[in-house]
Amino acid sequence: MPAKLEKSDAEWRALLTPEQYHVLREKGTERPFTGALTNNHADGFYHCAACDALLFQSDTKFESGCGWPSFFDTIARDAVELHEDRSFGMHRIEVTCAACGSHLGHVFPDGPNPTGQRYCINSASLKFEDK
Repeated sequence: MPAKLEKSDAEWRALLTPEQYHVLREKGTERPFTGALTNNHADGFYHCAACDALLFQSDTKFESGCGWPSFFDTIARDAVELHEDRSFGMHRIEVTCAACGSHLGHVFPDGPNPTGQRYCINSASLKFEDK
């Protein structure tokens, strides 16, 4: 994996919408069931909204009922990085973009086969590319 894409805070603010900046750079979360891609069922690819790195594909997306787009696997093993997150008195695993370090969401061990994983990802952190 090449070195992480780095930008100044001002560059990120100029590139992203206020909601994207809050989610991607400040580790925020959009309200459940409000994201533009939560109910997206089209065939295609999901990219990082900050750097356009390819992260997920539609054939791994599933309806989890959690209120955010959910995927049972990433496009490639090195597409994302996982980090321990103990914020808000909880223990979770944060998912970040491996290319730029932006916050995407969290992963939980309650997804479907074949991985058993549920990557719970903010719509604001994703761009969708139709097949």
